[in-house]
Parts: sequence; structure tokens; C-alpha cells
Amino acid sequence: MAEGERGLRLEGLSIALNGQRLIGLDTLIVPGETLTVMGPSGSGKSTLLAAITGTLAPSFAMTGRIRLDGRDITRLPTEARRIGILFQDELLFAHLSVGANLAFGLRPQPGGRAARRARIAQALDDIGLAGFADRDPATLSGGQRARVSLMRMLLSEPCALLLDEAFSKLDTALRGQIRDLVFQTARDRGLPVLQVTHDQSDADAAQGRRHLL
Repeated sequence: MAEGERGLRLEGLSIALNGQRLIGLDTLIVPGETLTVMGPSGSGKSTLLAAITGTLAPSFAMTGRIRLDGRDITRLPTEARRIGILFQDELLFAHLSVGANLAFGLRPQPGGRAARRARIAQALDDIGLAGFADRDPATLSGGQRARVSLMRMLLSEPCALLLDEAFSKLDTALRGQIRDLVFQTARDRGLPVLQVTHDQSDADAAQGRRHLL
């Protein structure tokens, strides 16, 4: 590993179940780059993401290391890893307003409640949803929910982004719009992205490297 290395490095990462290897990866995803891992259902795509986020089930055996911006995060708890993840479902909290959903992802910062409200208002403006803080998530369209989910994750200030079939439940027109937003945001913020999908169009939109399982 180079001194001061930036990006998400999977260093000799190997994941096995009952003695059978499912995943073998040794790669560096640099800031702003997307690596798309493709394979059919059951090939181990979500297992790979679980290893990176620190949620791998005990039944799996993992060797190798996971480094983020040079820091070894292999054994860190999930909340300390600074990894953001988007799933195919938005997973917004139905009992919270849009603003409260965003506040859930907001990292601690000086200035108290007024500063938090201002940051949330700015975040909503950034995704074209100015004035939506008090809205019920149930009243949002699919595209609006996807944008809120993306911004909630970004407010946690991740250093890398994982996509778990993140666009699979969106209709065709909306899929292209949200996909472009996610990949452009990642490039603008210099986030290394690891996407798992079985959809060729998702891989094409990422404009990055591919790894087949």
C-alpha cells in the first residue's frame, strides 16, 4: 500500500462458505471511479458488500484486508467505517418527516439545532426539493424518495459508496435520471464506488471497470 493512498482497496479479499470460495478480489477503486461487480442472484454480490460494511454473517469465512484512504477498516464496527450504501429500497423512516429522515444521517456539527436545520434546508435545495422538510415520505414520488435516500446517505459524509442493485426497482425513465444523479454526485465528491448488479445497463451507466462473478 502506498503512503497516503486514496480510495477503497480490497487487499487479497477472499470470502468462503462451507469451504467453497465465493469471492476473490484484489483491487483499488480510486476516488470518483466505479467498479461494477456483476453476477446472477446467489453469486455472492451482496455478501461482498456485507464484508465491506462489516455485516458479514458468522457462517462466512473472510481473509484479506479492506482499506479506505489507507486506513485498515477490516475489523472496525460498521458505524466507524465511513461507508455509505444505497439499496434497491429507499428505506426511509415512515414515521419521520423528510427533514427528520435527513437529520438521521447528519453527522454531528457545531451550531446546534439552527445549524442542523440550515444544513437540511440546503441539502433539500441541492436535490431540488426545497421546502420539503415537513413532508411525509409517503407523499413523495419514487424519484423524490430516491433523492432523499441519496442525500441522507451523503449527509453522513461517507468516504466510499456501495450500490446494492440500487436502481432495480425504478421504472425505465426514472432509473436513468437517478442513476445519472448518483454517479455524477460520486464523481463530483471524489467517492470510490462499488456497484453490484445483474443489469447490463447499470454497468454501462457507471462508465467504469467491471468484475464478473
